[in-house]
Amino acid sequence: MHEEFELLTLESNGIRLRAAVEGEGPLVVMVHGWPELWYSWRHQIKAIASAGYRVVAPDMRGYGGSDKPTDLEAYDMVNLMGDILGIIDSFGQEKAILIGHDWGSAVGWYLASKNSDQILTWTALSVPHLDSFLKAIKEDEEQKKKSQYISLFRKPILPELYFKIFGYKYLKNIWSESLDNEKKLYLEVFKQKNALKATLNWYRANFNNENQEIGDIYIPTLIIYGKNDMAVGEKSVDGSEKYLMGNYKIEKLDSGHWLIQESFDLVSEMILDHIN
Repeated sequence: MHEEFELLTLESNGIRLRAAVEGEGPLVVMVHGWPELWYSWRHQIKAIASAGYRVVAPDMRGYGGSDKPTDLEAYDMVNLMGDILGIIDSFGQEKAILIGHDWGSAVGWYLASKNSDQILTWTALSVPHLDSFLKAIKEDEEQKKKSQYISLFRKPILPELYFKIFGYKYLKNIWSESLDNEKKLYLEVFKQKNALKATLNWYRANFNNENQEIGDIYIPTLIIYGKNDMAVGEKSVDGSEKYLMGNYKIEKLDSGHWLIQESFDLVSEMILDHIN
């Protein structure tokens, strides 16, 4: 798992984050989602670093080799954003190119809105503009069905039990696009003490009230969406356009939610075209 990339421990926002680092050039930060790790980006790390960029892909807080705070509030959006800003600062940079997938996209949308002066370009994989997404959860029947799992994930204890039963069967099912050896690697990490709780706390600590709109986005933005996504409907992707005030592009692939595994070559190509 580790031999291909340099792994560093970074001090960021008061915690320690393990991160894979590769290449030299403008700083690119990749933010993974649930239930993933820095390792999920391995194909993109190689492709983007070899094109002349310094790529940093952390295990986010609560994941893998990074710290796992016990307080629920430690996983709120302010702290998640602070971790990324701290990573940028730890490399002596004021700005970075930002790429996110799944929950990493949610954090990235907030950064693109609230800290746009520190983000050069923004690429969101799978998750569209959050205002459009949250609107669809309320109003679009397809999205309501696709998002039913969120209420389960936010409950205490129950989702941890659900994912542990039958030898972690339901957790392993989520990694359907990963190879068997990769599933084994992920499972070893998520079976660690409090690992599931820490990562599910991202769901519990965020989106607890109605007044969380992020508004218009002015930095160059790329959205890459898989038309077979089991968690995100197309309506919220199309609805993102009205919030994108700068240069933007929305790409739709014949793929599912796990774009960076299913269509990694095409995704890498699209990202490079955008950031170049």
